[in-house]
Amino acid sequence: MFVVRTLNSISPAGLSKLPQNLYTLSQDNPQPDGILVRSADMHEMELNPNLLAIARAGAGVNNIPLDRCSQQGIVVFNTPGANSRSVAELVVGALVMGSRNLVPAAQWVQNLAGTTSAAALAKEVEKGKKQFIGPELKDKRLGVIGLGAIGVKVANMALALGMEVYGYDPYISVDAAWNLNRGVVHCVNLNDLLRKCDYVTLHVPMTPATRDTLNEKALDSCKDGVRVLNFARGELVNNQAMLAALESGKVSCYLTDFPAPELLGVPGVICTPHLGASTPESEQNCAVMAAEELSDYLKNGNIRNSVNMPEVVQPRSGSRRICLIHKNAPGLISSITAVTTQAGLNIETMVNKSKKEMAYTLLDATGAVPADLAGQLAEIPSVIRVRIL
Repeated sequence: MFVVRTLNSISPAGLSKLPQNLYTLSQDNPQPDGILVRSADMHEMELNPNLLAIARAGAGVNNIPLDRCSQQGIVVFNTPGANSRSVAELVVGALVMGSRNLVPAAQWVQNLAGTTSAAALAKEVEKGKKQFIGPELKDKRLGVIGLGAIGVKVANMALALGMEVYGYDPYISVDAAWNLNRGVVHCVNLNDLLRKCDYVTLHVPMTPATRDTLNEKALDSCKDGVRVLNFARGELVNNQAMLAALESGKVSCYLTDFPAPELLGVPGVICTPHLGASTPESEQNCAVMAAEELSDYLKNGNIRNSVNMPEVVQPRSGSRRICLIHKNAPGLISSITAVTTQAGLNIETMVNKSKKEMAYTLLDATGAVPADLAGQLAEIPSVIRVRIL
């Protein structure tokens, strides 16, 4: 029986993937085997020694202490692509909203509330609507920075709207490339995309390398009057550089799902309250995916969509499964097999993969497992956690 703690409200569709005969769900158990989380900040949270995994029902994991988790052998999962449809639809809506000046136009109309007659209102509307004229999307150029699950959907949707789409992603995955419409023009460098496009949208993860992707230099490379959309992470855009670009007219509109104090009330800026994944469908998809990832790891030792450990998914064979999280150090595999051989076990299958400094070894074996086998394996230098299933 595994104990799974929920730090936020998790969709019942996700919780249904954790049947009561195998899992005990709790909101406050201090000694869980696994944790399901959405937005709760875990950086100050004590991670109990028997905690095996954390599954984030969403893509971003900046609320989870990844370094500590790796040091303690805790696998951290996320749910890439589960909310991609909801974010992509919001981005397409923002393209229309920013191009046609819908927000300032709607606000202007609301300010006409004191108008006393329908005839007077119609006259004011006809007189004032010219200030909100904006271009159609058809035949305009959209630059998509980052072609993951969301970026690919945005690119494909924009093509369907009649836009010319340019994509930039030096690390595009094979799966993303297969899903990307062949009509998307590939840009080999970021500046090539920026100087061509009327609209630019960001869809990359937030890392030290991507922080301030749109800084002063990058914005200077853009076409005059470019409209910029940021529904990925606020830190991808340097706000001070963006404010200067708005004031100079280099950027005509900045639409972001990440409000900041310095952006509020600024003409040309439209902030939404982090609505990207705020749909019932997205919350359900993320919860189901997170619960399935957590369950498969707790029951079978399989790792899929982990941000701090390598991906290892292997059908069960043999009578017992041995799972080891360890440092990516030379000589470890021979040390592990020496211990299992000494124990008289026959290895049916063995998989070892690494991700930067971390590695994961999964063995399916037959034979009687000595009671002290886990202890022997844990004594090998650089081994962090051992599980025998």
